[in-house]
Amino acid sequence: MLLRLRLRPISMSMSSSLTLFHLTFQSFSLQRQTQINLKPFLQFSPSRPLSISSSFSTSVAQVPLRFSNSLDVDDHHLSCSMPNTKPLRVAVLVSGGVDSSVALRLLHAAGHSCTAFYLKIWFQEDFENFWSECPWEEDLKYAKAVCNQVDVPLEVVHLTDEYWKNVVSYIIEEYRCGRTPNPDVLCNTRIKFGAFMDAISSMNFDYVASGHYAKIVHSSTDQMDNPSVLELSKDMVKDQTYFLSHLSQAQLKRLMFPLGYISKEEVRKLATRFDLPNKDRKDSQGICFLGKIKFSEFVGRHIGEREGVILEAETGDFLGKHRGFWFYTIGQRQGLRLPGGPWYVVEKDIKNNVVFVSRNYFSFDKRRRIFRVGSIKWLSGLPPNQLCQLQCKVRHGPGFYNCSLEMELGQDGGEDIAVVHLSEDDQGLAAGQFAAFYQGRTCLGSGIILESWDDQGFPVCAKALEIARMEDKSKLGKPIKIKVKPETPLVESNETNGPELCRGLQNSHVVAAKQRKRASKEESISKFPANWLQKILEKWRQIF
Repeated sequence: MLLRLRLRPISMSMSSSLTLFHLTFQSFSLQRQTQINLKPFLQFSPSRPLSISSSFSTSVAQVPLRFSNSLDVDDHHLSCSMPNTKPLRVAVLVSGGVDSSVALRLLHAAGHSCTAFYLKIWFQEDFENFWSECPWEEDLKYAKAVCNQVDVPLEVVHLTDEYWKNVVSYIIEEYRCGRTPNPDVLCNTRIKFGAFMDAISSMNFDYVASGHYAKIVHSSTDQMDNPSVLELSKDMVKDQTYFLSHLSQAQLKRLMFPLGYISKEEVRKLATRFDLPNKDRKDSQGICFLGKIKFSEFVGRHIGEREGVILEAETGDFLGKHRGFWFYTIGQRQGLRLPGGPWYVVEKDIKNNVVFVSRNYFSFDKRRRIFRVGSIKWLSGLPPNQLCQLQCKVRHGPGFYNCSLEMELGQDGGEDIAVVHLSEDDQGLAAGQFAAFYQGRTCLGSGIILESWDDQGFPVCAKALEIARMEDKSKLGKPIKIKVKPETPLVESNETNGPELCRGLQNSHVVAAKQRKRASKEESISKFPANWLQKILEKWRQIF
């Protein structure tokens, strides 16, 4: 049975302050023997609004509770699924991947009544030229097959307009201004746990769950006024608290993450134990909304191209041309197409459309450890009492910096700004990215890195700055012929306190690798017998 419903515009109740202009639910029964053609569900629906029927809300609220004891699951695997509470009604976000599928099965095994939701987000424009088949079709098939195994109903939700307005448009504008936004943080805050949560707020779900690697500690029923706490997951490599660090307390109180105490290796084992249809499926990579579109194609399609020059930061030498500064971010290495590298983007002149590059990006005298953040959001709703002994992540990954914060009150009622002092140097700070703050295993919140850097930023020479301001850059003539950078010998360092995080290869490391390769080759040649041809002939005569 197929049920199509549309929602009229509704106001948002949560802090995301979004308005749903177009939301389509496609609900279908998922009996295992039923064959469903997915093509109709993959077509973009017209935006003629229909009111939601009261029977649909009632049917979700009255789904009978299910208990699954067919497979014994260890208690620690269920520790983030609230197994000892009364049976809950949980809306589970599924993507067709292994993580969300295992999360669904754990909640089902814990005795909760689950309804799965698959979010469809795509562009308002026709992108058929970029792919030969719908990139979401396979995801939806896997999600349906996983739900079929335990008879969990699946709803397909269209959030096209909301995603375009609140994520994609913002990303395009940020790149146009020379900043590097983080779409995953925005998607979690504004769509998955923003527009979607508001859309189902009247459907009597107790919690919304997903396959994120993070842990939420909720207060007991007699202490509901205390804030919920976001903590690091067991798997520090897969931990996703960085992407969840900009949520509000209202959003956090309604969430649960079943994979908080489980490592990725354990998730794979559970997928095999549950015999999930996607147990061997690879993890998704790249930006969530692009599908099979290359990022450069997406940027070029929406911002266009404008030719500019590439200058060496230390000398001001004209090295080549680029398609527009918005295609590049600080620390980027790929896409420069310059010989004699590796070259790295170290600065950008937004006004004059100039990209500055260097081969000395990882040298120790050009590191940053002081920067400023704005748009700060604390998960508890209030800043921490102690700002001196915190930890900080400036990108997704297992690495942290010790840090301290200095708060600056916004002028004329503007937002507060925090000056961040890292304990060590980082070379990949990019304006527009998020900096997340921690105290032990607790994630406190995050802010957006601003353009203002300290005086330890990468120095661009006066000649390069002067050339960047030239109105007629055709006078530069042809790019210079780039010489191969001379290999520097290994120098023993007296430093003992190196950075904890991987900074990339130093030039000396490259030299050492080449020397080891050359020595290994020479050793192999020296071991090869000089009279090899004579020995082969002797063996040949013995055989025949």
